[in-house]
Amino acid sequence: MLEIKNVYKTFNPGTINEKKALNGIDLSLENGDFVTVIGGNGAGKSTLLNMITGVYPVDKGSIIIDGKDVTRLPEHKRAKYLGRVFQDPMTGTAADMEIAENLAIAARRGKNRTLKIGVTRKEKENFKELLKRLDLGLEERLTSKVGLLSGGQRQALTLLMATLQNPKLLLLDEHTAALDPSTAAKVLNLTEELVLDGKITTIMITHNMKDAIRLGNRLIMMNDGKIIYDIKGEEKKSLKVSDLLELFSKASNGEFANDRMLLS
Repeated sequence: MLEIKNVYKTFNPGTINEKKALNGIDLSLENGDFVTVIGGNGAGKSTLLNMITGVYPVDKGSIIIDGKDVTRLPEHKRAKYLGRVFQDPMTGTAADMEIAENLAIAARRGKNRTLKIGVTRKEKENFKELLKRLDLGLEERLTSKVGLLSGGQRQALTLLMATLQNPKLLLLDEHTAALDPSTAAKVLNLTEELVLDGKITTIMITHNMKDAIRLGNRLIMMNDGKIIYDIKGEEKKSLKVSDLLELFSKASNGEFANDRMLLS
């Protein structure tokens, strides 16, 4: 479903602020893989997602989604293949539009637009059924402006919008980091439910090692723009947080004090 071949990305090349963000990334995901990604600050995790979505052009290498080479495609032409949820709950929705209108935009992503009515009665009924899965009472608030919702409600809605069309690839960029623990747990449970039910190939960046171990069938650790560990199957199931701390300590050559906080 995803092939990343020898991808490099350097920001501000040739200047004092030069930063090698990705340094020869090779990654292949099978259909239905749920991959958690961990690593210290500046390891290249978010840059990896930005390369996949086309936010930045690659310096070298190729990116293939479901057999299609998207390396040179602009961001808006990749959108039909992808769903993405950001760390900031305010990023994935239009605050001044109704819940139903936000869902309608997600439902029409990648399709031709017409002059027909904005949200049909049938769509509203479908949206109500979808919102019931969130267990947040939003199915009775279809006409409410999204800006009136809490951060957790908006993030749950964003997740629903991102998976509405069963994208080829779902990208989750620390999507629970800004939420309180109980809300984060609820959104994570919803994430697992939507991903498994839809068999959606998923990459989830997290700083929580317990979540990284518990969720998904594969775990990747990044450091200095490279993938340094790729663990799956029975090996992943037997992992402990102490194992990851030890692996990360070795990989970071002792630069561990600050990164341990980031990986807690």
